[in-house]
Amino acid sequence: MRGPPTLPSTTLLAVNVLDASSLLAAFGALGIAAILFAETGLLVGFFLPGDSLLFTAGLLCVPGEHKGPHLVLWQVILCAMLGALAGAQVGYVIGQRGGRPLLERTERRSLRQGAERAEELLAKYGYGKAIVLARFIPVVRTVLNPMAGALGVPVRTFTLWQVLGGVLWTVGVVLAGYALGSTVPSIDTYLLPIIGLVVVVSVIPIALELFRARKAARARAQAGPDKEV
Repeated sequence: MRGPPTLPSTTLLAVNVLDASSLLAAFGALGIAAILFAETGLLVGFFLPGDSLLFTAGLLCVPGEHKGPHLVLWQVILCAMLGALAGAQVGYVIGQRGGRPLLERTERRSLRQGAERAEELLAKYGYGKAIVLARFIPVVRTVLNPMAGALGVPVRTFTLWQVLGGVLWTVGVVLAGYALGSTVPSIDTYLLPIIGLVVVVSVIPIALELFRARKAARARAQAGPDKEV
């Protein structure tokens, strides 16, 4: 007598939105577009793993036997670019219509700090360089787009530079993962440590900027209110 039918293992899979491998296994290339759209266009997506998602997707495009889903390189690149470019443009429109109060009302300290850093980047480097650099800094790439809209960055200028930055970021990180996977045999054996390293590297710019901001704040406090640093 047969027992009750067993459910396929895929139905028992719990998707971890913070785990790039889990997201790719569940949603594939289309999931990349959705995740990058949320991370770069919606303020609620600041915690999503954009860098590790792109890098892991590149690894999983390498032909051969490996753990995880098999992805197609051109599909991954296309979906990544579409999600990142559309998300940035939507974020700009949100900032343009909602303005600075939208970012100031948030209770997330990381978002407020990211907004401050985004404004500093725009002031220090100018529109073009700041928009491109922000793509490679987690959290900042989430808030710079609405900040650009709130500060009145011309739409043509923003669109030009966000497209350039978005293409460099998505294509560059995906191809870096693909190149590493093509070079190192049985790369999936080291998948978790590699993803961890990518996450650490992506957080380094934030850590450096926080250190710089705190150092500047201490210097201003020591100089006193009547002196400039």
